[in-house]
Amino acid sequence: MASRRRGPQAHMDLPAARRMVMLAADPNPRPPNAFMTDPHSRPTAADRIAPAVWKVAAVVSLGSFMSQMDSTLVNVSLSTFGHALDAHLATAQWIVTGYLLAMALTLPLNGWLVDRVGAKRLYVFCFSTFTFASALCGLAHSMSALIAARLFQGLIAGILVPMAQMMIGRVAGKHLERVMGYATLPILLGPILGPMLAGAILARAEWPWLFFVNVPIGAMGVAMAWRLLPRDADTPARRSFDFLGFALISPGLVALVYGLQNAARGEGQRCVLAGALLLAAFIAYSLRKRDAALVDVRIFSTRVFSIAAVTQCCANGMLFGRQLVVPLYLMLACGLSAAQAGTLLAATGVGMMAAFAVLGPLTQKFGCRALAAGGALLACAATLVFAWMAAHTYSTAWAFASLVLAGFGQGTISVPSISAAYASLPKANLPTANTALNIAQRIGGPLATTMISLTVALAMRDTSVAQSQHFVSAFVLLAALHGLCLLATLGLPVRVIRQ
Repeated sequence: MASRRRGPQAHMDLPAARRMVMLAADPNPRPPNAFMTDPHSRPTAADRIAPAVWKVAAVVSLGSFMSQMDSTLVNVSLSTFGHALDAHLATAQWIVTGYLLAMALTLPLNGWLVDRVGAKRLYVFCFSTFTFASALCGLAHSMSALIAARLFQGLIAGILVPMAQMMIGRVAGKHLERVMGYATLPILLGPILGPMLAGAILARAEWPWLFFVNVPIGAMGVAMAWRLLPRDADTPARRSFDFLGFALISPGLVALVYGLQNAARGEGQRCVLAGALLLAAFIAYSLRKRDAALVDVRIFSTRVFSIAAVTQCCANGMLFGRQLVVPLYLMLACGLSAAQAGTLLAATGVGMMAAFAVLGPLTQKFGCRALAAGGALLACAATLVFAWMAAHTYSTAWAFASLVLAGFGQGTISVPSISAAYASLPKANLPTANTALNIAQRIGGPLATTMISLTVALAMRDTSVAQSQHFVSAFVLLAALHGLCLLATLGLPVRVIRQ
């Protein structure tokens, strides 16, 4: 009978017909078994987030919080390290620079290692090793030993840090925005609590305790990861290591990041050129190697994923650019102390925390594209307020309000774009996708800070005393970056459809 046929002409029930209409209206169709979050649907048992998902979020949040707090503790204590270990501040700066470059070196390995070792095994190993490296930093008795320990720590962080969003993406399903929003809240506490904790530690103990404080947190995190993370597959992918690809992409990233951070010098400009050439060579090599490449660049042929990667690059550039130019403007042009500027800049974190707390409901109501585009527009408007103040008169009230709004807008961009990127690919490609997105993020930060630094330097080329007007062009440039991010978000899907 016709009613028993199974095929294209079989009877279609109303929900199936509705899904077909929804998919037909979507400019980026997905497989028929995909689902879409309906903002008008009533909550059901399927809408509740499983306890296992919250367990994964708790584990990875603790790891991200520890790495963020560790970076903040170190960044605000460089002068202390230099004085205690009898080293020049330029040498002490390599405690931070070496860490960042080491992260860039191992970042491309993340996807291959997850496929080869398994997510849980790799996370537990990296978390325990990062904790051990923190102890080595505290035991260092010279600046060279401390820098070496930080290099080791950075090598591990390059693999550990990107894993948080990937592990949540694997288990959260349609609740990705909500879970990632809550999981990101503890991460934002790191930069806020870090300076206060550093001051409290240095007032009562020696500098090694800035690193020893990580040990109990790390031990708790390793125990939680071993207990709560889901088991890995018994048969990990036997994917051979791409030595030539690693020799091209990792040094290329290191050279590019270092060159951008030192672009004002001839050495930095040569490093930028070398890094760009190595990365171009890797792209050509990866297109030939295809699945066997360390990072398969064909992933960028997926339109939604490539747009999400551009969005991530711009969003990270916006964040780092604001963290650079706003304190400079407040201290050099407005006469605020470093403590006052830091306290005011914390308003950005307050705005981001507020955004992350409501990401789930906002995404369900407005959709991926509208939320991310609205956030970019809001952050752009807040940046233009600083451009206006730089050209006219500074106001603490306006600065505080603008930073809160900029933080809120910033907080609504990254997670929807990450969600769209993950939804555009099969789950098997998440490790590679996560690596590619993190590479885009790593490039966006130093690229933006380099452009803004050069803009400020050009504005001050005829004077050694900073005036408020010298920062107008830098804020306009930062606002233009927001505009580029806005254009990128308009290419994201209206709503995210996941397998």
